[in-house]
Amino acid sequence: MSEQQEVVQVEEEEGSQYPIQYRLQIRIIPSEPSAWECKRNCHHWIGFKNLDGLSIQGSGTINGQGSKWWKLYCKDYNTGCQLRKPTGFLIANSKNVEISGLTFEDSPKMHIAFESSTSIHASHLRIKAPGNSPNTDGIHIQRSTNVTIHNTTIQTGDDCISIGDGSKYIDIRNIECGPGHGISIGSLGIMGKTETVEFVHVKNVSFYGTTNGVRIKTWQGGHGYARNIKFERITSYASTRPIVIDQFYCPHKHCKDQTSAVEISNVVYEEIHGTSHKEIAVQLSCSESTPCKNITMKNINLRNEDQNDKTSSHCLNAHGLRNGRVHPNVHCLRFDDNF
Repeated sequence: MSEQQEVVQVEEEEGSQYPIQYRLQIRIIPSEPSAWECKRNCHHWIGFKNLDGLSIQGSGTINGQGSKWWKLYCKDYNTGCQLRKPTGFLIANSKNVEISGLTFEDSPKMHIAFESSTSIHASHLRIKAPGNSPNTDGIHIQRSTNVTIHNTTIQTGDDCISIGDGSKYIDIRNIECGPGHGISIGSLGIMGKTETVEFVHVKNVSFYGTTNGVRIKTWQGGHGYARNIKFERITSYASTRPIVIDQFYCPHKHCKDQTSAVEISNVVYEEIHGTSHKEIAVQLSCSESTPCKNITMKNINLRNEDQNDKTSSHCLNAHGLRNGRVHPNVHCLRFDDNF
């Protein structure tokens, strides 16, 4: 790719013929950040917008040369920040999209983002970046419906898959994740916003040394909900926190206490096995004003990576039930007919 064409954009034009098909067999690599001429509007590098019927397949590689961006520490246009790190590959305001077979490497920020789209099918992808690379989510889903991500391997420095506001009917299965921060719903409710996620199914996922396994994270002061979520057949290989609900998400540790919260309900954890890197393998930290409701733990077996140590659970304002064998026992999960 030449330095004169640093941002690739494909949008619907009058008379376009569908479906649009691309077969990528080559290696695409951008040049230096300083060569970008995007007038500070570097939202993404490769983008497809306003399309109905798109197929991108092949064995090619998209390498974002992220190491040249990561050292800039530029997430937004703050003082002295001339370039915002771009997402590597974006699908937006589109429907009936299929992506398969590609490799994505070292994106400046998120590798792949699906925004305001429906009927997106991604499979047999490989995404990789160093475990210490900042904000390099593998796949981020935002305001999108009917999204499937199957048979994909993700190694990155942030969430392997993150599911943001306005997303529903999300099916994720047969995923290998690690290094990375696991599969996350959220964060939701930042700056008091009303945000929602529902009808998410995550199945047949292996986590390798991730900081989290399956996680739901929300900010204090937010509104909305995360509900009707199922995590099943999950294997943890020394993840630091295999199961996490965190209604007090605050990555910078300087958040004031607030009473409102995004409501979390109808969440099922079933057939989750493996090892935890630390003692607390199950953490359910919920708000007093908006407790977590209808949390189900069924057939859980999480042991300490160190066979000489135990695993335990921590709960705060979490209501639900246990079914089958559950280890650690999660006695802190409160059964209450009112919830």
